[in-house]
Amino acid sequence: MSPLNCAFCAVAAGTAPAEVVREWPDALAIRPRSGGVNPGHLLVIPRTHVADVGTDPAVSAAAMARAAELAAVLPAANVITSKGTEATQTVFHLHIHVVPRADGDGLPLPWTLQHTARTHILTGEQK
Repeated sequence: MSPLNCAFCAVAAGTAPAEVVREWPDALAIRPRSGGVNPGHLLVIPRTHVADVGTDPAVSAAAMARAAELAAVLPAANVITSKGTEATQTVFHLHIHVVPRADGDGLPLPWTLQHTARTHILTGEQK
């Protein structure tokens, strides 16, 4: 994907709508259009187009520093990015999810026992 047809580049340029929560010279924090997976879920996107976390380590590090600033004020959070389709990346502009967490919020991660138990319940499978 090139910056010319990248949704997050358009957001960073101010030519596409987004609910911007915080701005820095090198990045933006926006609310996901879907509303996110938990209240307070934010995306940190660099103003510079990079496809994923492995494309430009300096841009990735700067974006992660911004995500860390947001996470620092939360009592608990997941800070997550994906690289590649196989890792569930669907928008090919680096973005870092900052997801506030609370005990009992019911949001499982795919590699946790909580997710495995939920999958078994939803599918009716026996362990």
